[in-house]
Amino acid sequence: MFIDLIKISVRAGDGGDGFVSFRREKYIPYGGPDGGDGGKGGDVILATDSNLTTLVDLKYGKNTKAEDGKPGKSSDMTGRAGKNFIVKVPIGTLVKDGETEEVLADLKEEGETFLLAKGGIRGLGNARFKSSIQRAPRKFKPGGEGESRSVILELKLLADVGIVGFPNAGKSTFISRISNARPKVANYPFTTLTPQLGIVQLEDYQSFVAADIPGLIEGAHEGKGLGIQFLKHIERTRALAHLLDFSECAERDPIEAFHALQKELKAFDEDLFQKPQIIVATKMDDPGAVERFENLRPELEKLNSSIFAISSVSGEGIKPLLWALKSLLDKEKAKEAEA
Repeated sequence: MFIDLIKISVRAGDGGDGFVSFRREKYIPYGGPDGGDGGKGGDVILATDSNLTTLVDLKYGKNTKAEDGKPGKSSDMTGRAGKNFIVKVPIGTLVKDGETEEVLADLKEEGETFLLAKGGIRGLGNARFKSSIQRAPRKFKPGGEGESRSVILELKLLADVGIVGFPNAGKSTFISRISNARPKVANYPFTTLTPQLGIVQLEDYQSFVAADIPGLIEGAHEGKGLGIQFLKHIERTRALAHLLDFSECAERDPIEAFHALQKELKAFDEDLFQKPQIIVATKMDDPGAVERFENLRPELEKLNSSIFAISSVSGEGIKPLLWALKSLLDKEKAKEAEA
């Protein structure tokens, strides 16, 4: 199950109370206070885990609490600190305040952590309050209360290249051809119901991450199809591969399809629309696809100078396309480094 938005309530542990005690040893009639401090309450900490790709693990455990600190003991013994509660989330998780929706953290790196709720401070035992005036204090300080918080966790996948196109444009077949992703492939719309991430391996140990974004149709930015649910997952990509179906059984004209999807990207997010794109004419193994592509190529070149014709079935044109995408990514990374 793919879950990319969830609200959880967390509570850090309370601090342990300080202890009131006096030494009671033979031949020491005035042993004095020896009550120890309590232990600090455990924190609630978010930590990214590259093995996770969804927030589904948190769906059925929405309330999470860290352990309370233990009270102090006699003989100046400090209580044990409460164990921290680690909430593991996928890389690319946005953390928002549950009330204001203010962004608190954007966890983009492996092993990155964020302190979500701080444990209560430890209480103080009566040994802390001994003075020249008060030699036998019965005073102690209770432990502090742990923080409570409600947060919204929103997952936005981190990929270098977003693969977009209308249903049956060949996105799933393409990503399964170029990467280790294995989405369901069938000849009907909405075969793929969740985003698919795949690592694309090139020669010389070079690679990049691609994401197949499903469910895009006209009106996607308004929530039609599965669109608005998954459009956010390509906001962080550096480039887009726009797949157009050139087969004889294509449901719509490729030029019309291009403009329609561009309109959806722009309506959803202007920055997304402005990302560099490569047009990919798919299904060149289909009878008549090559002729159709050559007839429309001059018009396509007016829209975008980066155009590749491929067949994900035979592998035709795949390698040059992947190197073109890698080159485009390198240019975008260089721009980011200069900014």
